[in-house]
Amino acid sequence: MKNKLTWIIFGTLVLLVTIFYVGSRVYFHHEAERVSFLSQENFKSFVPDHAIRKGNANAKVVVVEFFDPECESCREFNPYIDQLMNDYENKIQLVLRYAPFHGNSIFAIKILEAARMQEKYWETLELLYLHQPEWGNHHNPRPELIWTYLPSLGLDIDKLKKDMESPEIQMIIKQDQNDAQLLNVRGTPTFFVNGKELDQFGPDHLKLLIDQTLKDF
Repeated sequence: MKNKLTWIIFGTLVLLVTIFYVGSRVYFHHEAERVSFLSQENFKSFVPDHAIRKGNANAKVVVVEFFDPECESCREFNPYIDQLMNDYENKIQLVLRYAPFHGNSIFAIKILEAARMQEKYWETLELLYLHQPEWGNHHNPRPELIWTYLPSLGLDIDKLKKDMESPEIQMIIKQDQNDAQLLNVRGTPTFFVNGKELDQFGPDHLKLLIDQTLKDF
């Protein structure tokens, strides 16, 4: 009887140690995955120094959007992104990256980046989205119309035209294209939350992933 009780106690201890060991490995693996996005090696593929950002610079949850200013889906999704930034104020940071898949995308991106030099990036992006059905019509694109919209923002158009051909902007576009290819971005908009891509596309799925990620902190 005594030997049987000893074996039961011993078996229980072994089981508890095993559960603790497995649980610890799962926990530390989870923690490693959680913080890995913030490490220098992974972080730069998603958030390079040149990337345009909005929101809390110290947020632990970073939403990266690869977008195309000529993309209809990006335009349709944009109001929802604005709403998310309001709903999660100070909790998330939005990072925009370029994935130019349409014919006039690079032209529009150059204008965006040149407007950024005049601190008019977000206003210019909203303007491009507002008039996208006109200048970015897939059946009859007229990108030259963009020049008729920009003066309303008070931009120095001559400076913008010069800046948009700068080597710095060319490098930004090239780097974003390389990173998009590295991260297997095949369409726009494509979203990553702390380095994790959405399992399914849609506003609800993006919000769910943000909520799940926030719970880790």
